[in-house]
Amino acid sequence: MNKLTIDDFKKVFKDYKPGPLGYYRYYSVLVPLVERNDEPHILYEVRAETLRTQPGQVSFPGGRIEDGETPEECAIREACEELCIQHSDIEIISPLDYLHTYSNFTMYPFLGTIDYDACSKVTASREEVKEIFFVPVSYLMETEPLVYNSEVYPKIPEDFPYEKIYEKNGYNWRKGSTSIPIYQYKGYAIWGMTALITQHLINKMKENCL
Repeated sequence: MNKLTIDDFKKVFKDYKPGPLGYYRYYSVLVPLVERNDEPHILYEVRAETLRTQPGQVSFPGGRIEDGETPEECAIREACEELCIQHSDIEIISPLDYLHTYSNFTMYPFLGTIDYDACSKVTASREEVKEIFFVPVSYLMETEPLVYNSEVYPKIPEDFPYEKIYEKNGYNWRKGSTSIPIYQYKGYAIWGMTALITQHLINKMKENCL
């Protein structure tokens, strides 16, 4: 092998675009505001029972970002597919803060509006969506979720070779934590990441409008 030079590094990393180190997945969701009975509501989906992941759980419209697609484009496309509406029925207001999870994926939420007339005609994709429902923003503003905090820690194999890293007595691996909020509304449980996004949005509104 030829001896490397500094110029070799410069050539390899010229115009280099950094990405995450490791395997990660990327998803987007739309957080849909709907004007209903002269009051803003948030639209939620109940995932179809036949889905492989999270069947029957409450979620926002969304899914995995495809190659060549921006997070915003993904959120709009998935909402159109799942709710059987048109691109023109959606108006994006703003991206929201995104989430990095301990399970190696990143979620990009987008706040937007969907015209109620379009929602009232929603049939939803039965392959993905069991039903939709609306929660008044006023209810969320007045209702604090139950919040449970959980530790996240690595599960290290028993045969990990500590002697090779000169740690004969083991190693103090770093732990993390995660917050699990739960909202309950008319028999529906809004929890997990969907509730985290909801809670963050509502807290933003409280901080700036009350």
